[in-house]
Amino acid sequence: MVRFLCLGTIGLALAAAFVPTPASWIEFGYSRRAYLSLQRSLTTWSNAVPIAVTDLLIVGAVAVVAIGAVRWLRARRRVGVWRASGHAVLVAGTAAAAIYLLFLAVWGLNYRREPLGARLDFDRARVTPASVLELTQRVVERVNTLHAKAHAEGWPAWEDLPAVLGPAFARVQQQLADVRPVVPGIPKRSLLTYYFERAGVSGMTDPFALEVVVDRSQLPIERPFVVAHEWAHLAGYAGEAEANFIGWLVCLQGPPAAEYSGSLVLLMYLLNALPSAERAGMIQALGEGPRRDIMDIQRRASRGWPWLQRPVWWVYDRYLRANRVELGVRSYGAALELFVGTRFAAGWVPVDRREKPAKGRGMPRPEKRTDR
Repeated sequence: MVRFLCLGTIGLALAAAFVPTPASWIEFGYSRRAYLSLQRSLTTWSNAVPIAVTDLLIVGAVAVVAIGAVRWLRARRRVGVWRASGHAVLVAGTAAAAIYLLFLAVWGLNYRREPLGARLDFDRARVTPASVLELTQRVVERVNTLHAKAHAEGWPAWEDLPAVLGPAFARVQQQLADVRPVVPGIPKRSLLTYYFERAGVSGMTDPFALEVVVDRSQLPIERPFVVAHEWAHLAGYAGEAEANFIGWLVCLQGPPAAEYSGSLVLLMYLLNALPSAERAGMIQALGEGPRRDIMDIQRRASRGWPWLQRPVWWVYDRYLRANRVELGVRSYGAALELFVGTRFAAGWVPVDRREKPAKGRGMPRPEKRTDR
């Protein structure tokens, strides 16, 4: 009976991994309903825990593996290596299958929802060298304008970001889907912080506890975008392109410090997409303050260990592809295509595909915001 249950669990996990699931079912039955209800309860609970639940799960997983190894050693003496190993493989396979099913139920099915671009007024034909350059010029102007005010306003502490950035996060969620907003996660320190810093990982969303853990060595100017990106994952947008896109929107619709943080990250993506001559011209157009901030971010990022970063990002690439993200880690860059190709109303509000532009008009230029 036990063996039957084990094999059944493994079979169910394999079916869940490979059987096609209609994106519309996931979108309206899971991502906009069941998941959001679970998220509000689970993140509210994990926010109330003073330490990272992720750390408790890691310690628990290490303990379980250690206990399993001790049991295998004892079984090997009793029944021999082959029988003990066969039993261990069955138990490990069953545990992996159960964890995978839990992962899908709690958060992982969001990888299979409808793509955000299908919902927005997005057109890949808008993504041209000219449109990228024009957006870069606007963002350069904006970071030059915002720099002094953002620095004078100061940067929220990690714990204060839910209160400071939460209203913009709620607005963006309702602009993208008419749903009750999710609970923002308090960005927590973790046992993984040192690993994050060296591996070049700014943070992560725990798919089991639905909490956010971050690399707290990130600079204050980076905090708002890092947290907004992870909150996008909490809202059920699993793909990195969509999380970057939403992170930018949350920051651009937020207070000046957040807008500056998101604009600076967006600018770095844009500069990397430009030919070298145009990139040099845009860098020259940057004020001394924003240029210094970008250099500070680059210096902070250089503390990573390349020998660790390469395998970490290779593994993450395979993880994304296994969850049906065809571009793997390249999906981070695809966020820029989504941003440039989407039509916006004033104030960086994305336009729904069902809303048709006035005759003879293309993508409207978002209204420039004055300092607040």
